[in-house]
Amino acid sequence: MSLDLPDNKKKESLRTAEINLKLSEFEFPPMQDVLLIGRRAPIGSESARKMSDALSPDQYEIIPLEHQFFEAVIVRKSLLTIIPREKLLPIVLEEGAKISPENLVLKVHVSVAVNVNKVVDLD
Repeated sequence: MSLDLPDNKKKESLRTAEINLKLSEFEFPPMQDVLLIGRRAPIGSESARKMSDALSPDQYEIIPLEHQFFEAVIVRKSLLTIIPREKLLPIVLEEGAKISPENLVLKVHVSVAVNVNKVVDLD
């Protein structure tokens, strides 16, 4: 059985991811999906690492940054299994930079819905 379709009926599979971000000022309890550590924040990346290890051992990855406003980002490892860091971090950093001075720690709630659309031949 061949699934060859005429050129005008050929469709490709389409995979997209819808990413919704919720950014807010750091408060307790501190851990969310992502923490953005400002360059002049009251806690630095080393303190944030100790905090994340104490609250949720092996659940977060700390990524040092060369960024204008942020010195590091802490990301829930399970989130990075859904969205690669190369896709997620630019979005989080872009939006975080729009609202945050470098003296804050921002917690970011990330909601990801993966959408998959495929076309099948019913004949």
